[in-house]
Amino acid sequence: MPKGLGKGLEALLQAGNEEMVQELKVKELRPNPYQPRKTFQEDAIEELKNSILHYGILQPIIVRKSIKGFEIVAGERRFRAAKLAGLETVPAVVRELDDKKMMELGLLENLQREDLTPVEEAQAYQSLLEELDLTQEELARRLGKSRPHIANHLRLLTLPAAVQTMINEGQLSMGHGRTILGLKKKEKYQLLAEKIIKEQLNVRQTEILVQQLNESGGKAPDPKKQLKRDLFLAERETSLQAYFGTKVSIKQQHNKGKIEIEFTDSGDLERILELLAMEESS
Repeated sequence: MPKGLGKGLEALLQAGNEEMVQELKVKELRPNPYQPRKTFQEDAIEELKNSILHYGILQPIIVRKSIKGFEIVAGERRFRAAKLAGLETVPAVVRELDDKKMMELGLLENLQREDLTPVEEAQAYQSLLEELDLTQEELARRLGKSRPHIANHLRLLTLPAAVQTMINEGQLSMGHGRTILGLKKKEKYQLLAEKIIKEQLNVRQTEILVQQLNESGGKAPDPKKQLKRDLFLAERETSLQAYFGTKVSIKQQHNKGKIEIEFTDSGDLERILELLAMEESS
């Protein structure tokens, strides 16, 4: 089990000795309506199907009774693989759960056991924050994550839906998404994303492009002016921008200067201050 979420969730998800494992008909099961994963990798489901055909389902699916049949709380991948394998029944544990607890367990199970895309992970965090009425700090403690980790993922949800889809489909990485957010002109986010994909730019190249676009007001940069820039400072700017996930400027005159770190709101400022505190403590 991955580190971070602790033994509390493990105890919630695993069937206890007092719970009866029973065989339920596959056709009576329905997916969890709070499932954060929007896409399931076919090759992973196929691999799990083959394992089930050889060894069976080793861990029962957790469900709750609904008006018609049962709703899956945890174990949708096993359910999908079982259907693909042609099984008529699957081992399951039936629990009495309200909507809030079902949503919580469904989201947490995915965060712990599934390889969610960065956007799906962010959506899961957002749902937990809203449904459980938690602050980012409380959620971070509950999941064993750092608050900047939570905040950086949530910032991806400010990207246009089309760009979020590109991340979900693996065309862009989380690093690309965070770098796009450093562009001053938000209306250019999607155009920049399409350029990254078309030209197959890595995150480093994207950082440099964003910096050039910001300095030129969104126009094509002057190559002569760019050559005159201090390459050492330019490299440090892009490194700091990648670390803080926002626009960073280093301005130097003679032997002195200043570093400017932009933030969008009080929450973003708090995220940056925490990153600074982590760097100082290390």
